[in-house]
Amino acid sequence: MKNIEELKTSIIKTIDGQSIEAVNIAKKVLKNPEPGFREYKTSQIVKDEFEKIGLQYEADIALTGVKAKLNTGKSGPNIAVIGELDSLIVKGHEFADPETLAAHACGHHCQIAMMLAVAKCFSSSDILESLVGSLTFIAVPAEEYIEIEYRNDLMKAGKLEFLGGKPEFVKLGALDDVDIAMMTHTDARDSMGGDIGVAPTNNGMLAKLISYVGLAAHAGGSPHTGINALNAATIALSAIHAQRETFKEEDSIRVHPIITRGGLAVSSVPSDVRIETFVRGSNVEAIIDASEKVDRSLKAGALAVGADVNIVTLPGYLPIVTDNNLEDIYIQNAKRLVGPNNVVKMKHRTGSTDMGDLSQIMPVIHPYVGAASGVAHGPYYLIEDYELGVITGAKAMALTIADLMVSNDGKAQSVIDNHKKLMTKSQYLKFLRSNFKDEYFSYK
Repeated sequence: MKNIEELKTSIIKTIDGQSIEAVNIAKKVLKNPEPGFREYKTSQIVKDEFEKIGLQYEADIALTGVKAKLNTGKSGPNIAVIGELDSLIVKGHEFADPETLAAHACGHHCQIAMMLAVAKCFSSSDILESLVGSLTFIAVPAEEYIEIEYRNDLMKAGKLEFLGGKPEFVKLGALDDVDIAMMTHTDARDSMGGDIGVAPTNNGMLAKLISYVGLAAHAGGSPHTGINALNAATIALSAIHAQRETFKEEDSIRVHPIITRGGLAVSSVPSDVRIETFVRGSNVEAIIDASEKVDRSLKAGALAVGADVNIVTLPGYLPIVTDNNLEDIYIQNAKRLVGPNNVVKMKHRTGSTDMGDLSQIMPVIHPYVGAASGVAHGPYYLIEDYELGVITGAKAMALTIADLMVSNDGKAQSVIDNHKKLMTKSQYLKFLRSNFKDEYFSYK
């Protein structure tokens, strides 16, 4: 049995020994991008790798998710290492699927490779024998909250209750035995200012699916007999913009609607117009307040032209709150790998992730590796440094796990005991379900 320094030396050596294979996995996922809840090829890659490692797994969790557990044979906490299966949809990306436009413009392909590298490392009996507890390796679907109408149809068909992968995992009980969770995202080094970064908080969000109902008419011959749903939507978007000065800076509110249908034919007054939007914020109270203002604006557009509007509000993601004790352990290991000057503490981030949901019910960390160039979610976002983006990221998590799980001196139980849980699972699910709202507003 190894002491902690011997264990960490073995971990670094083991992950270095599989670096070519791990990077190739990331590149294979990159070339097979799939949007959320449709990650069948990516899921198969994970299953194939679990089989090579010799891990038994559960599959088809929340449609495409995969989970494998590794037991040390000694009692102790269960730590989850997570990778996200899905891609975005980004036109013009170098590795976009030509038919679906799916593209890994957020680095999830590196997450999957990192998770598998850690799984393979700890599957070595030479390393596993020095640990207590268990590890769970998870490939989770649909972190990117996109294609809301498509996912809403899945929900209506009874295939899902929630539109994000991790909330579905929680609901299904797939995380009931997990005590601590971690994953690592990629980011652009220019925006981070270092090789590895940690951020204390992220925005949460609600999602909205909006349908304006007008009345079709001949757009040239008799537009006065119709009701222009596109005009209603345009007025609503302007009304949302008029709310922006009421949002407090500290609440980090972001509202960014898109029109997904602007009518059916240019010769006809638009009668069916649809919008999707997020309402993001740094805290739940601010999100709810902004959501109510958005709803008022949407109704104002309908009222102005005499249209109807259906507003479906869907639970999104909760703000992420990183566990400080867990983060401190991670930071020390990150400094060991890249040097103290290359580990940065980042400010509040205004994007949203369903890792925030897990942070409400257990200790989590969600660090970043600055391995990319370009802007996340854009056509030029590419991983430039796979050594950092996969190998160093995997090592940092694996060394942190060593500190948490090493026999006789592991810090996991201390992290759990000192963690202030924000919600129980039942409270969390009750809160999410309370955010469902389907309102039909008619000007009449």
